[in-house]
Parts: sequence; structure tokens; C-alpha cells
Amino acid sequence: MDNQVDVIDRVIKNAIKVMEESKYQIYEILDSSRNEAIAMNAELQMVMDQTAEICDKVDELERNYRLARLRLTDVSRDFVRYTEEDIKQAYEKATQMQLELMMYREKEGYLKTRRDDIQKRLRAIEGSVERAETIGSQMSVALEYLSGDLSQVTRILESAKTRQLLGLKIILAQEEERKRIAREIHDGPAQSLANLVLRTEIVERMLNKQEFEMVQNEIVDLKSQVRFGLEEIRKVIFNLRPMALDDLGLVPTLRKFIHDYEDKHRIKTSFEVRGQERRLRSAMEAAIYRLVQEAFTNAAKHAHPSYVTCELTYDEEEVRVIVRDNGFGFKVESLEEKSKEHAHFGLLGMQERVELLEGRMEIHSAENRGTRIVIQIPTNVEKREE
Repeated sequence: MDNQVDVIDRVIKNAIKVMEESKYQIYEILDSSRNEAIAMNAELQMVMDQTAEICDKVDELERNYRLARLRLTDVSRDFVRYTEEDIKQAYEKATQMQLELMMYREKEGYLKTRRDDIQKRLRAIEGSVERAETIGSQMSVALEYLSGDLSQVTRILESAKTRQLLGLKIILAQEEERKRIAREIHDGPAQSLANLVLRTEIVERMLNKQEFEMVQNEIVDLKSQVRFGLEEIRKVIFNLRPMALDDLGLVPTLRKFIHDYEDKHRIKTSFEVRGQERRLRSAMEAAIYRLVQEAFTNAAKHAHPSYVTCELTYDEEEVRVIVRDNGFGFKVESLEEKSKEHAHFGLLGMQERVELLEGRMEIHSAENRGTRIVIQIPTNVEKREE
């Protein structure tokens, strides 16, 4: 036994050394990426400022070019008042204005292309920073486990293995939830706000040109955009933690979610409750709500069904959830391969959550025959909240 402990101790120390070195390398990459992102942000701001100046210059040149053309037209028509020299000067001025306008338009196109390229590179760098932060966080967690009291390695290996896996699963679930929220905010409110900034700049330019009718139309559109952005923020808040879940319970909250789902995706739904409805612990109700939400979201995203149904049954010692759809379906055997493309989002992620609740989940599906998900979660093992 002592020999085994020494070997395990040596292996763990070597692993810690390698991971520490790797962690510092990751932090160096992270710092480098952050510095690059800062420099690129500064460059982007400079390009955007230059683009704004060029756009103003193009507007000015367009006005001058129109005036020059009008002058040329007037001079060319009135041979009594204007000489041939006047016509020549008007023509040369119009030509010069045209060439200058073409040159600045080309500069404007180049700056816009450069701006788009910088924004694309900046998004890629930000993605690298996010991945490096995630890896660094995971390595720190692993190092904390490995750097414990090595004199009790045997006991740790026997009793803490399950706790470690559970802890890592919880941390990963939290990280994935943060990413999901970040995506929702980026794709929803953040995009709306960015669009509002752009539209406000357009309105400002129109005001300078005194195009009041167009300004009025833009303001009406801005009001609509603000309302849409507010609605998106409310959706994100509701998805974070539906208040109805605490106030009214699981059944009314699911009923509202399924009703909203039908309106949003134009997919026919039904919701049926069986057995004696009762309140469960807050954490369990939240977990069941998330499982149903994930099942419905997966159906809309991957199965493209015409209807989805949910059946919630309250038994004496368990809660059973059955979600059915008539979508494309899939081979259940290929679930593991498919899950690699959508890590921790989807059916395998649901399965892990059910296991954390000491429940069981069955998936029945076949190609072009829809999918049926059966989830059974025991309630008799819970201790009542004090």
C-alpha cells in the first residue's frame, strides 16, 4: 500500500508541475491576446473616426459637385452672358470635383473594408481570450484538487472521485450557462443597442441637412427599436429566472413557456398535467423547468416538428416528464457523436442534469419518426426545506 501511495504521490506531483507550467503559458497567451485586443480596439476607433471624417467630406463633395454641374449647365445654355472661357472653367471645375469625389469615395470604401476586417479580427481575438480564460479556470480547479493533502491520497481516491466529477460538472454547467446568457445578450440587446447608436448618428446627420420629414420617420423607427430592445432584455431576464416559478409554481410557469414557445416558433403545442399537483423544492422545480425548456428548444432547433407535447405527471414518489415531437428524429446510437458538436447543450447535457437529480432519462427516436423523451425524477429522497 505504501508503495502504491508513493507512486500515486509521484504521479500527482509530476502532473501538478506540468499543469502549473501549462497554466503560466496559458496566462501568457491570455495577456498577449488581451493586449492585442486593446491595441486593435484603439486602431478600430481611429479607423472609425477617419471613416466619419471621410463620409462628411464625401457629403460635402457631393454637394459641391452638384453645384458645379448646375453651373456648367447654366453656362453652356447662355452663350450671350458667358464666354467660351467661362464654359471651359465651369467644365474643368466640374471635372475636378468629380475626380475628387471619386477619390474620396474610394477612400471611404477602403476605410469601411478595413473597419470590417478589424472588427472580424477583434471578434476572433475575443473568442481566443474567452477560450483561454475557460481553460485557465478549468486548470485552476483541477490544480486545487491535485494540490490537496497528498498524505491522504488513498482516502481521497476512494471517496472524493465522485465529488470531484460532480464539482467539475457543476462548474462546467455554470460556465455554459454564462456563455448562453452572453450569447443571448450579444445577439439580442447588444445588437439592438448598436443599431440604435448607428440610427442616432443618421438622425444627427439629417438634422444638420435639415431633412425634417426623414428625421421624423427615423425617430418613429428608433422608438420601435427601443421597444424591441426592451422586450429582448425582458426575455433574457425571464430566461435567467422566471419569477412565476417562485410565485406560482412549476405548472403555471411551464404553461406560459409553452404558450410563448408556440407563438414564437409557430409550432403547435399541448401541455397536460396528471396526478395531484404539488409544490416541490425550489431547486427541483427550476431543474425540471430547465429540462423541459431544453427539450423544446432542441426540438425547434434540430427536429423542425409541426407539434411538440409535454406531459407532466405527479406520482407519490416521483415526477415524470414526457416530451414528444413529430420532427426528423435521429438514431439514438449516434447521440454521443452528435453531442460533440454541441458540447453540454442538448440531450447529453440534459442526461447529466437528470443524473445529478438521481433520476433517469430515456430517449426513444428514429429517423423521420419523431422523438420521445421520458424523464423520471424521484421526490421521496429529498429532505424538506426547513
